[in-house]
Amino acid sequence: MQQDQLLPHLFRSEYQKIIAVLCHYFGFERIEAAEDIASDTFLTAAETWGIKGLPDNPKAWLYTVARNKATDYVRRGSRFKQKIAEGIVAEDNYGAEIDLSDQNISDSQLQMMFAICHPVLPAEAQIGLALRILCGFGIDEIAEAFLSNKETINKRLFRAKEKLREQKVKIVFPEPADIVNRLDIVLKTLYLLFNEGYYSSCQSTTLRKDLCLEAMRLNYLLIENKQTNLPEANALLSLMCFHASRFDARVDEHGEMIRYDDQDRMLWNDDLIVKGRYYLNLASKKGNGAGKYHIEAAIAYWHTIKTDTTEKWENILMLYNRLLITAYSPAAALNRAYALAKVKGKEKAIIEAEKLKLDTNHLYHVLLGYLYTGVDRKKAVLHLQTALKLAKTTTDKSRITKDLKALL
Repeated sequence: MQQDQLLPHLFRSEYQKIIAVLCHYFGFERIEAAEDIASDTFLTAAETWGIKGLPDNPKAWLYTVARNKATDYVRRGSRFKQKIAEGIVAEDNYGAEIDLSDQNISDSQLQMMFAICHPVLPAEAQIGLALRILCGFGIDEIAEAFLSNKETINKRLFRAKEKLREQKVKIVFPEPADIVNRLDIVLKTLYLLFNEGYYSSCQSTTLRKDLCLEAMRLNYLLIENKQTNLPEANALLSLMCFHASRFDARVDEHGEMIRYDDQDRMLWNDDLIVKGRYYLNLASKKGNGAGKYHIEAAIAYWHTIKTDTTEKWENILMLYNRLLITAYSPAAALNRAYALAKVKGKEKAIIEAEKLKLDTNHLYHVLLGYLYTGVDRKKAVLHLQTALKLAKTTTDKSRITKDLKALL
């Protein structure tokens, strides 16, 4: 990797690790200091490496500089020494307290994950903090992901941090009795993070692989830990693997979505499909297989079967029926209508779809546009025109415009 590419790569992979360890060390009381130290570490790297060239071990160099800067910060803060670091006698011990070993990084990220996904915070704040602290995303990137602006995101993150301070939320691993309940919120946050990447609300792109891969990385941390290696975590990782297996076939060279029926199935990633099956099998062995993530993973599994058969779509339809009972959502209802069309034809699917009355949802009108195509061209056009008015992203609008042109 070239020098000009290495630092951005390391920033994406190491920034959040340094942040997690420093936040765990300082607590939420000084989370801004942790962020400043991590940012300053990479600024120092950019300045130093540009003059002296790359060190032999760039990652170790970053960890050393971050540790030294944190130690300097502690030494300078007499108030911190009195109130937070009381009991540490020798100043030389400060450096040893900041442990940037692989094990401590992993533990710190897990503990931070549970702290950020605390029930005192709303879902948007949890995801925003996860993107910032656990994934190393900049404010601009977070604002784009939420179709918002920097000022709004900064205020949201500030309020979230203040809430965590007010509630005296500790960056610790939950007690064994609390893990299952707290894990539900963590998994929901990772699920929403993955979904934001899988169908991005960003103006310029439909798919953001970086968000999806970060959600998968954090989910894998849960799988690696014995206390959180539970059926739901395995099922969610299975779901992510199945969806990620179709990334390369899901968008064209312009970033526009390619619908499932039109995807080049030779581009599907067989290795990820195998991993998805592996984690789904683990999830089924460890649990009863009836949870939301189990069902969605099973649906995603059937979507990775490359040959369309009646059995495939009947199984998908049956699973959507179960999902709507277990965890109803408009998205699941729309997808069920699509599966119904595959099994029983478009006319029956239209009847069921129109019962949903999701008139302000552009995907509802996209679906009806598809269902009416070949059945009633005029209605197909009307629904696609409505979808075009409601769509928010340029990629969605471009895709709908092409569908309209094909009908006119």
